[in-house]
Amino acid sequence: MTPEEIHNEQRQLELAVEQALESAKRLGADAAEVSISKQTGLSVNTRNAELENIEFNKDGALGIAVYRDGRKGSASTSDLRPDAIARTVAAALDISRYTTADPHAGLADADQLAWESPELELCFPRAMEPAEGIELALQCERSALGRDKRIKQSDGASFSANVGIRVYGNSHGFIKGFAGSRYGMSCVLIGEQNGDMQREYGYTSARSFDDLWTPEKVADEAVSRTLGRLGGRKIGTTQAPVLFHPDVAAGLFGHLVMAISGGNLYRQSSFLLDACGEQIFPGWLTIHEQPHLHKGLASAPFDNEGVRTLERNIIENGVLQTYLLTSYSARKLGLPVTGHAGGIHNWTVSSSGQSHDELLKQMGTGLLVTEMMGQGVNIVTGDYSRGAAGFWVENGEIAYPVEEITIAGNLKTMFAGIQAIGTDVETRSSLHTGSVLIDNMKIAGQ
Repeated sequence: MTPEEIHNEQRQLELAVEQALESAKRLGADAAEVSISKQTGLSVNTRNAELENIEFNKDGALGIAVYRDGRKGSASTSDLRPDAIARTVAAALDISRYTTADPHAGLADADQLAWESPELELCFPRAMEPAEGIELALQCERSALGRDKRIKQSDGASFSANVGIRVYGNSHGFIKGFAGSRYGMSCVLIGEQNGDMQREYGYTSARSFDDLWTPEKVADEAVSRTLGRLGGRKIGTTQAPVLFHPDVAAGLFGHLVMAISGGNLYRQSSFLLDACGEQIFPGWLTIHEQPHLHKGLASAPFDNEGVRTLERNIIENGVLQTYLLTSYSARKLGLPVTGHAGGIHNWTVSSSGQSHDELLKQMGTGLLVTEMMGQGVNIVTGDYSRGAAGFWVENGEIAYPVEEITIAGNLKTMFAGIQAIGTDVETRSSLHTGSVLIDNMKIAGQ
């Protein structure tokens, strides 16, 4: 899509939102809110250096929530014709007749909305012919398959390019939208050594095509990770320091996101109940949120309720500064809304200054975790137990790969026990962190 086409498409979506809101008012709704999104893109997949499939997508959906006498009704449609939108609004109002009145439900307060939202540079459209995407995926596979005889085959490579437009409006008179682009490339490999087979991957993702890794760099990561897993051993049950590679370290802070999200807090289903203002991390650690970051993968001028997003510290000097609240959870808890309907916005975890190699030296003997498996995390209690794979480290040097192990602890203790965070920051997601060294965890093996 060209910039002009994107602008025209956004305007059409804004008109659809406006129509839905007018229909809701005409049919007797006290208030209404409408969100609409549209995605256009291309994805290609190859396997063993041959084209597997090409997909073109162009889809969108409109969702409306109406409020009448404290009752809420919701409905959605992928048909954006005026008569279909009118039927969807009528269906939402009909549904509201059968729901229970809730004093906390409703639109975000008008003074919290992003009336003066910033113009963020998040959309970098580029004309992409299928042949170009196919060639990039094939280059990635060819490069990977020619590196080492232990790489036996590819389990597929892919390239994708997408432009999305999101518009939100409500009966306060707020209607705004923004567009964003996303490009990605990945490669999955299968390696074999002495009968041991392992599967690993490499990938890149960015708002702009020009910021993607080259196919060769993606292949480098896929090959390195696959070969590193070969020859894995089992180890005995022990307790030792654990260093989380940046790829999996982001998941630790993902558990923090869950624990301080309003839905879990008002249900009293979090191990961090009443923890705002308390120190839960070491005093040197800060987590900074930047919703308006240029090219940020999770940047947004407003959240899914139209609430303005703000730059802030989530953790400052180890102390929890805020919960993550939608308008509903904020009312339930009697706290201000924070603009997190839909998720977080570009978190950066501070580093203690060591490189990855320096963290290995600091750990001495312990476990480097590069892959996590399973969902063994209890957000209510903080108990943590997950399958893992990685490398055993002795005297600050990687000794051999390990597999079929489980690491366990409690998130509260783990957060407090963070000894260091590296400068090897992973930036391919909405949460940027380096390797995380935790002082002591249970490791279950043979």
